[in-house]
Amino acid sequence: MQNISHETVNTVIVGSPAAGSAIVFSLLDVLASVGRDWELLHGLEPGGCVTFAPSLRTATGAPYWDINGRKVTPDATLGEAPAPDLVILPDFHIDPVAELPDDLQAAAEWVASAHARGALVASVCSGSMVLGASGLLDGKDATTHWAMADALAARNKTVRVRRERVLVPVGEGHRIITAGGASAWSDLILYLIARFSGAETARRVAKVWLLNTHDDGQLSYASLAAGRQHEDRLVGDAQAWAADHYMEPSPVAEMAARSGLSERGFLRRFRRATGQSPAEYVQTLRVEEAKQMLETTDAAIDDIAGDVGYAEPSSFRTAFRRNVGMTASVYRRKWRALSPVPA
Repeated sequence: MQNISHETVNTVIVGSPAAGSAIVFSLLDVLASVGRDWELLHGLEPGGCVTFAPSLRTATGAPYWDINGRKVTPDATLGEAPAPDLVILPDFHIDPVAELPDDLQAAAEWVASAHARGALVASVCSGSMVLGASGLLDGKDATTHWAMADALAARNKTVRVRRERVLVPVGEGHRIITAGGASAWSDLILYLIARFSGAETARRVAKVWLLNTHDDGQLSYASLAAGRQHEDRLVGDAQAWAADHYMEPSPVAEMAARSGLSERGFLRRFRRATGQSPAEYVQTLRVEEAKQMLETTDAAIDDIAGDVGYAEPSSFRTAFRRNVGMTASVYRRKWRALSPVPA
């Protein structure tokens, strides 16, 4: 368990007009239930473990309208007492290429100072962008929502973005933690409860709230086709052609030929614009189409492999697992469970 000098973990959830309320209040509610709800359900005295005192704070402390139009009243400003033992940055709806809003830039600076005073700091989803702006991720591994991974890497050149991971604790004493997409708040909160209050307390909270962890990582959720934005028209034309011809036997050679560049020159220009080689890009298109077919059809996996351009089913299976983090058959079971029940 994490060592603290008292029995209550003073916790700050950072609010903002850029935040939604679902994750913010889930974090507040679940933390407030530690040492209370399980005990109530089982006729036990409350407490008996390290508990949390969560509060919602912002740079100004003034009421604000959140990103979904709900009025939110914070508990305090970021700088008010008590000083936090734990700070959590939730998901924020921010432009991945624009400057951070002023309140989040102020929050980034405050988070850096809170960490310097000893607080453990964590982020959920795009909260990593604020954590990155604090400088605390410099030279470290981090994760974020799969769609924000490129933006986090572009803003923070020394950060090693682990888009496949759900939780990444780093730094001295693992006092910096990033969590993946928005629903990874549950992974983070159970990790933090276990760390401060013990594994048995975390299990109890998970049972009360029916919380699960994302043990299979983020890759099975990611849209592989959500690539880097660029303004290279020649590469854009090649990508548009590949979107309709990725199943052909030699699409990369054809893309290079159509560009008018040498194959080596085309490869360099394509990678510079997209961050991928042409072969990697074609593979993402093939695997993405295979994912859609696995989700929506009953076609045999070997047939799907052929339909998306793989002559050898074994090559498809290897590529699928590498890109998605699980086998094609496991992926099908995972997502077909959401198909409507026939009438």
